Amino acid sequence: MGEQHHVKFPQEVIDEYAALGIDLVAMFSAGHLGTRMGVQIVEASSDRVVGTMPVEGNTQPYGLLHGGASAVLAETLGSVGSMLHAGSSKIAVGVDLNCTHHRGVRSGLVTGVATPLHRGRSTATYEIAISDESGKRVCTARLTCLLRDVTPVDAQQAAANGQAN
Repeated sequence: MGEQHHVKFPQEVIDEYAALGIDLVAMFSAGHLGTRMGVQIVEASSDRVVGTMPVEGNTQPYGLLHGGASAVLAETLGSVGSMLHAGSSKIAVGVDLNCTHHRGVRSGLVTGVATPLHRGRSTATYEIAISDESGKRVCTARLTCLLRDVTPVDAQQAAANGQAN
């Protein structure tokens, strides 16, 4: 669960990070929380990030997909898009997340698609549409990330988490 074996990255992004010795799969993964929740990133570019998450294991007491789980999927996908937009010299830090939950889901897989609304030098905003297996919208989210320069502490933390080779 949470493995990132089939992520499609643009070749120029692969080349940029490989030159720095950074493992793209680890850097742009769902992280520890997303891994526990079964988030899979299947496509990633600054123009579009697609990921999936199982409903099973991510429900609230009534058996419906937990709104917080949708928020985790949304923030993961929007953050990946923001990081890819910003490039290797910056990191994306979520500063605002808004989620509107449209319908409940009890089983299956949900798919999120993040597309940019704004891509600037210091912030990026993505809209994330989460749908069930029949294509019905479950949640619409908007994430704004602050794009800040990588610091030595950030680089140390990435290395400690196994994100740099």
